[in-house]
Amino acid sequence: RDPFAMLPFCGYNMADYWNNWLKIGSQIEEPNRPRIFQVNWFRKDKNGAFMWPGFSENIRVIDWIINRLENKVGFEESPIGRLPKLDQFNSDGLGLSAETMNEIFKVDKKAWLAEADLITVFFSEFKERLPNEMIGQLRTLQSKL
Repeated sequence: RDPFAMLPFCGYNMADYWNNWLKIGSQIEEPNRPRIFQVNWFRKDKNGAFMWPGFSENIRVIDWIINRLENKVGFEESPIGRLPKLDQFNSDGLGLSAETMNEIFKVDKKAWLAEADLITVFFSEFKERLPNEMIGQLRTLQSKL
């Protein structure tokens, strides 16, 4: 709900900020638009331990992103976007089981629906200034979940 942790630093209405970036994006031809990737380094297992081994291994995610942008690796469609095909994601030497890797990339629909509800509440703060594109994206996410 706080892209790039901007809320504390934005000197004007966040809805106007989003509208500005959507306007800029619409002026860029599709193939040249920046690609956005989301990660959650802080997923925990049932015992409360972090599943991802830590910052020294984050380059593996960046490596997958670069390979994805260069169409060298594939992806799996999910309700939240495109996820790595696990057999094309370099986890060599990490000692992570297939079960752990599956859990790292699992889409918890119940948790995402709860998050979507929180986003709806958050968006309500911006009233008519909220970009329609963001409402549309939220509705699309909810329908996919």
